[in-house]
Amino acid sequence: MDFYDFMSPRPEEAAMRKEVVKRIETVIKDLWPTADVQIFGSFSTGLYLPTSDIDLVVFGKWERPPLQMLEQALRKHNVAEPYSIKVLDKATVPIIKLTDQETEVKVDISFNVETGVKAARFIKEYMKKYSLLPYLILVLKQFLLQRDLNEVFTGGISSYSLILMAISFLQLHPRIDARRADENLGMLLIEFFELYGRNFNYLKTGIRIKNGGAYIAKEEIMKAMTNGYRPSMLCIEDPLLPGNDVGRSSYGAMQVKQVFDYAYIVLSHAVSPLARSYPNRDSESTLGRIIKVTQEVIDYRAWIKKKWGSKVNLSPDLDNRMKIREQIAPCNGEQQQNRDSESPYNQHLTLSLTSNQQLSSGSSASSVSSLSGSDIDSDTPPCTTPNVYQFSLQAPTQLMAGLPPALPMPNGKPQSAPTRTLIMATSNQFFPCLLSLTSIWNIEALH
Repeated sequence: MDFYDFMSPRPEEAAMRKEVVKRIETVIKDLWPTADVQIFGSFSTGLYLPTSDIDLVVFGKWERPPLQMLEQALRKHNVAEPYSIKVLDKATVPIIKLTDQETEVKVDISFNVETGVKAARFIKEYMKKYSLLPYLILVLKQFLLQRDLNEVFTGGISSYSLILMAISFLQLHPRIDARRADENLGMLLIEFFELYGRNFNYLKTGIRIKNGGAYIAKEEIMKAMTNGYRPSMLCIEDPLLPGNDVGRSSYGAMQVKQVFDYAYIVLSHAVSPLARSYPNRDSESTLGRIIKVTQEVIDYRAWIKKKWGSKVNLSPDLDNRMKIREQIAPCNGEQQQNRDSESPYNQHLTLSLTSNQQLSSGSSASSVSSLSGSDIDSDTPPCTTPNVYQFSLQAPTQLMAGLPPALPMPNGKPQSAPTRTLIMATSNQFFPCLLSLTSIWNIEALH
């Protein structure tokens, strides 16, 4: 809850993004007065992180998407940083990628693609149905982002895939109370990591959202697919476009599975009573063992508040929730460089892990090209011990039984799976107290 309150969008951040959209929309309207510019993606649903990009779609009457024409107009009006504009006309969905010159917000612009707008409406409906969904999504998006696994282009999974996985998780959860607004979020997070990091059979099983949700054999999903497509490793049936596999391009799905498994082990051990005898000196909080927010992001948000805060009226409740009690440790005594109050934070935003144990979990420290559209440009830490905010995760009662003090770390080797089951079996040798999703997710074997 602390993490969500701290990282959820603030009014001044929304105001800044609206200005970015307005600048781009003005250029588009100058070119095509009857064009319709719509927002979709995370900015539309409100499930965006401080460094997330903005997705725009332009509707109009063209035989082919006028990518180059808009690119030239954006350069002429100095909307984007000069070297940030990229035209990806060979992509499955041709887009223009750019970084706004004033705010450094990344923007993707597509033409006449209705699926994104429909998907945003679909997600909003499920956010109303499952009030806990936004809390899970923000934590999971940050978790994947700092490991460079939040983009298909960099070997991860898309935000849409992640959201559909979370919806399926809540739909099919065997405990009815798991969907209640007052459910223990810490328990749900650990159970999510257990399901998709350990128990889910990626080889044989697909995810279906429509009609209340189901786990379905990939052979069944393949019957509805066209153009010779076969179900992907992470197979998610598109609830809005029959025959489309949302996870089709997620070639790094097994990396995501591996880090989910790692997070399950770390958090399960962290909430056990024996963990007090073996403290993690790299983190003062439980959730902080797998998630960090660096000083660069904190400074960027402070700059946004300074420049746009006067343009919005903060409610007292919202203002109070932004005051985090944790103190920020100094970063090796290094002082932040002064910057012009009228210019954005010029250094690349970084979100990184600090402990060797966390880096060994499969997180990536490689640079991400601006062409990738990732929310960040680099996962490299700015210093040995970057300043971070840390957040607490309440230990659920059901997980407080005895766990061994030392737990095995994942070695990256694929786990063996039963031949004809939808859900992979889990051994209780190391986790006797944990809620076993193999026993409570009652999925029959396929024959």
